[in-house]
Amino acid sequence: MTGIGDAERRPGQHMPEGLFALEEPGTALPVELDDGGRSSGVEAEDIGERIDSPFDPDKIEVQTRTPTVDLLLNRIRRGTIDLAPDFQRRAGIWTAKAQSRLIESLLLRITLPTLYAAEGDDDSWAVVDGVQRLSTIARFVTPEAIDATPLRLTGLEYLTEFNGYTFSDLPVRLQTRIEETELVVLLIRRGTPEEVKFNIFARINTGGRPLTRQELRHALIPGRARSFLYELADDVSFRIATAGSVSPERMSDREMCLRFLAFTLNSPESYVSQDFDGFLRSAMHTINTLSENELGELKAYFVQAMEAAHEIFGEHAFRKRFRGYNRRSPVNKALFEIQSANLANRSAIEFGILIDGRSTVAEKFMDLMDDPDFVNAVSAGTGDIGKVRLRFREMNRIFQEVLDA
Repeated sequence: MTGIGDAERRPGQHMPEGLFALEEPGTALPVELDDGGRSSGVEAEDIGERIDSPFDPDKIEVQTRTPTVDLLLNRIRRGTIDLAPDFQRRAGIWTAKAQSRLIESLLLRITLPTLYAAEGDDDSWAVVDGVQRLSTIARFVTPEAIDATPLRLTGLEYLTEFNGYTFSDLPVRLQTRIEETELVVLLIRRGTPEEVKFNIFARINTGGRPLTRQELRHALIPGRARSFLYELADDVSFRIATAGSVSPERMSDREMCLRFLAFTLNSPESYVSQDFDGFLRSAMHTINTLSENELGELKAYFVQAMEAAHEIFGEHAFRKRFRGYNRRSPVNKALFEIQSANLANRSAIEFGILIDGRSTVAEKFMDLMDDPDFVNAVSAGTGDIGKVRLRFREMNRIFQEVLDA
């Protein structure tokens, strides 16, 4: 077997069996992909989670509604449809031509795909799939409702005479046709348990690329947590610590920040449910209840952890690192979680000792990466209770050994 990795491997050094699908560590580790099929800079993860409690069919209520475009736009104006405006994967990625073609479909009476939404306690709807379509229609018919610039039709395929038109430029009969078009909405009613709701949406979004768990959490759990996670992921300390290599497109960066917060607000020992996704959802709900002062304190801990991780681990922060291999691996979410949360509550004196002892930390960390149990705990079935506790315990151990030396 040949490759660049062979040239960097020390004589006599053997690659641990089963760790890599290909021969070159770092570049061969499977990564998450963005919508364009490019690497997100984050190692693909197998949470291995499961929901132990069976679903009670009586608590699941899914309705099919057929509201008109006008009714849906009224809901948007009243704020009872949540389009999750910074939901980057679904909104703002269509070109003006693609948006115009969707409007042309309405004018040609072509049925649009089903929209999927969840009903909130206040009768609001959180749109999970269809944000782009609804945003496009709103931008064309009532752009002020979503604070957007008016859509002017372009690149129409059949109704070319309307290229350059806005909604108000269209003949009245065509304006009416759009407003009275019925769209199909599959609505999961309130009262459906949250874990069931997430499971249903995870199954539904299979027509294109499935939504990530963080995209689902973002869509279905509105509140301050959404913007707070964005603030942390956008902080310069995060971008420096991750070498700017984590793509925000599929919200992996926000999930990493959420995992830091979840294990800063809760000890690893408090994770007892085997439902890692539920643990992170619970953390988002908790964040929504915190005051701005409390969020400020959490952000200070986060920045401190990012700066310390960068100082201690350098370009290998939050990444797997094996002896004999110099290539930088993609960011690993489980390593991000344990390194950042283990550093968050350290004192300034401890930071100084760990930074001065960075070479010892690196040696101990590479020793840890020779342990198949630890590698497994950050690679496969990472939502397992035992693996969560093992990886936190081992990371804390090597920090403590350097501090006690």
